[in-house]
Amino acid sequence: MTSSAHRLVLWDIDQTLIDLRGAGRGWYRQVLEEVTGVSMTAMPDFFGRTERAITAEVLTLHGIEPTEELIQRMWAALTAVSELALPELAKRGLALPGAATALAGVAAAGGAVQSLVTGNLREIAWHKLSAFGLHTHLDFEIGGYGNLSAHRPDLVAYAVDRAHATLGRPFEPASVIVVGDTPHDIDAAREHGAVAVGVATGRFDAAALREAGAQVVLRDLSDTKLVLAAVFGEG
Repeated sequence: MTSSAHRLVLWDIDQTLIDLRGAGRGWYRQVLEEVTGVSMTAMPDFFGRTERAITAEVLTLHGIEPTEELIQRMWAALTAVSELALPELAKRGLALPGAATALAGVAAAGGAVQSLVTGNLREIAWHKLSAFGLHTHLDFEIGGYGNLSAHRPDLVAYAVDRAHATLGRPFEPASVIVVGDTPHDIDAAREHGAVAVGVATGRFDAAALREAGAQVVLRDLSDTKLVLAAVFGEG
């Protein structure tokens, strides 16, 4: 399989494309008790972190050794809970301003393939985005997902390698665009020489994203022309 795309756009999900108003915390609370019999008394920081990092910390905070077998059981339960929640996700949360038109606009412009670098598991990423109809322009096969590593930059490297292998052409660092709402997203991009696009729709404002090293910072995704300029290096 080959591709004429000259840009690889890697989107974050939570607080970049959608806001589920803390659903993930509720899922962890339910799953921890379901899998281990322990009630949740402490919650780690979720923002910009990977599922592998979060799951291990949740277990450790409750005095439970985060073995790979137990982590996998937690993930299976989280995936099941997110699937059961799918019919209600669009009622609970929302697609953030411009998310749908930004994805569609990049697709319509041509010259780019779009995928994900997200702390979510792949199945949960699909559930979250399909609930809002935001999945159609994304190639889920070449994404970097939160099961891969506790170190978010590893997800960018994996996605770039998968894109190369799947699409039959390499993507130089300057042709990779990472879009996210946290300094973790920006750090992950910059560690690989990718273009870091910050979106100030989460906990971190534009100043914090610029300080983290974002080359472009957007208030949100509602101005498709600005999104396209960030992706294709125009303007």
